[in-house]
Amino acid sequence: MRTGQLIAAFSPTRCGRTSCDVMRLIGVVALVATVPGCVFLDPSDPYAGMPRAAEYEYTPARWRATQPIAGPITLSNAIEIALANNPELAALRCGVDAASAERDVAIGATLPRLSAQGAYDHYVDRHRLGPPRYMGEPRTYSDAVFSSDLVVSMPLFTGGRLTSEIKAAEWLHAAAEHRLARSWHELVFNVSSMFYTILAQHHVIESLEFSQQALKEHRRRITELIQAAKAAKVDLLRTEVRIADLEQRLVCERNVLAIQGRVLTNLLGVKQEGPDSVSIVGELGIDKTIIADVDAAIIEAFGQREDYLVARAALEAQAKRVDAARAAHWPTLILQGSYGGRWAVGNTEHPVDAKGKHRDSSTDDVGSAAVALDVPIFEGGRINARIRREQASLAAARQRLRKLELQISLDVETASLNVSSSLQRVNATHKSIEQAGESLRIEREKYDFGKGAITDVLDAQSALLESQMNYYRALADYNTALAQFRLAVGDTP
Repeated sequence: MRTGQLIAAFSPTRCGRTSCDVMRLIGVVALVATVPGCVFLDPSDPYAGMPRAAEYEYTPARWRATQPIAGPITLSNAIEIALANNPELAALRCGVDAASAERDVAIGATLPRLSAQGAYDHYVDRHRLGPPRYMGEPRTYSDAVFSSDLVVSMPLFTGGRLTSEIKAAEWLHAAAEHRLARSWHELVFNVSSMFYTILAQHHVIESLEFSQQALKEHRRRITELIQAAKAAKVDLLRTEVRIADLEQRLVCERNVLAIQGRVLTNLLGVKQEGPDSVSIVGELGIDKTIIADVDAAIIEAFGQREDYLVARAALEAQAKRVDAARAAHWPTLILQGSYGGRWAVGNTEHPVDAKGKHRDSSTDDVGSAAVALDVPIFEGGRINARIRREQASLAAARQRLRKLELQISLDVETASLNVSSSLQRVNATHKSIEQAGESLRIEREKYDFGKGAITDVLDAQSALLESQMNYYRALADYNTALAQFRLAVGDTP
């Protein structure tokens, strides 16, 4: 009866009794030392490059890149920084590497496997050291045997299971690459959208500051009219109220700008230097793009949108998984071979030759080669259950692909409508700025000649401010809608 076994990755040579005892002692010590401990002497650190949970203190800079943004950046600079530092994109790159390794694992399963095995066996009764080579051959018996073998095995036929697993791994690797590319496009869109929003917010703040300065100038004019007894003091008070209202609106809009700057730096994956918002430079342009052929854009999206290619690759991979599960019904043919030695290291009984003398044969070598056939006859329904599971997953993948096709059509149509409507808003608000400016000029002249009320002037100033703010926000929405349309179609930024 076997009471202990030690697997080792070395092959000892012929040795005497003393050296074998030493080897047995080393094996026992190694067994006692390794079994209670870890698998590796240097286990992987899950928090490498990060603060450990026990040492964690909330310091946001510890979770960000050490290189801050230096100076004003353009949109192209922002996109370049984001692609290099965004942590989600870096994680997806690791996912591509993992999918590549998984593909190599599937390919490696088709290649021969060579391993070295060692064992120490102790028996209650003495066992024969090795099999006899001819009838009646005297053999050595021992109650403790050390063995070492080189073992090779190679699959010859698996019913297509290994081939299907390789193809599935290749499709999953392609899906990981498409997923990385789609996330790249989405990151570009998110950075562009926030960049345009920040540009519009700068213009909004400039409009508020201009309006505030205009009201202060108007307040100075009212003060002069009061001194000349041509205006009432209540007009000055109403102007002061409007100036105070603009001041609190400026505080709110500057706070919004600071928050938007932090959102942008998070997308870029870098550290923001100082409390101020990130400094950007750019223009909110108009190219008056009108999407005419939406159907052609949808067809184009089906050919180049990376998330659609991900779903197609996942569907192909799942079909190969079904084939791999079905292959389990087929027999498996494996080539096996081994060669090694046996050493008697315990209480040994040596064979006796024709002259009645004991022959010292404490070692022996053994080898074998075989072709093994494994035919599944009864598996408790596990094979059919795996097939049903993979077929159900395949049906689910088909429905997800169909859902994505509908979503792509909706995305393209929605983005096209957003481009058209935002362009119309830009044109309308631009005209309203001209009208509001002219209205403010007329009301000021009427007030200066004593034919108008201060409330009309203040309302005209407020209308001009709102028109300016709406115009810049419509510009940001228009540029964002164009970026959204490119994302929906799958155009490379």
